[in-house]
Amino acid sequence: MTGDSTRMTIWTGYFDSRTSRRSGRRVPRDASIPRPSLDQIAMAARSAGITKMRRDQDASHPLRSSSKEGRLVVSTDDALASTNSANKEDVLKVIGQRLKVLASESEDTAAQRTSRLSGRAGARQAKQRKAPSRRPSGQRKKKFGRR
Repeated sequence: MTGDSTRMTIWTGYFDSRTSRRSGRRVPRDASIPRPSLDQIAMAARSAGITKMRRDQDASHPLRSSSKEGRLVVSTDDALASTNSANKEDVLKVIGQRLKVLASESEDTAAQRTSRLSGRAGARQAKQRKAPSRRPSGQRKKKFGRR
């Protein structure tokens, strides 16, 4: 199998914490998240400084051909230079650490959003945000199709 040395292929399965190293995870468990999406990995790569990349949504890994997990094709020179790495494994570790940080930040914002609307005060706020009814005040809903 001949490969293109100017491009580096990054599969989403490399960062899935639910899979084992033997099944295809290539980063440590502390640098992986469960069920990573291609968009999350692209955002993590962009935050690591990698700019030259292309997404393939419908691509499936040769060993996992039943699932269309997607891949990220990045420039090897850009990836190695922007992450100050010597090889692909180091690039994957840097992207995995950024992915973990981005996932924890999104969990924190989701927790703040739900905690803001909890309890009696949250219910009161939610009721105040509801749209007003379209019927004028004092008019009741008609029953059985009468107008």
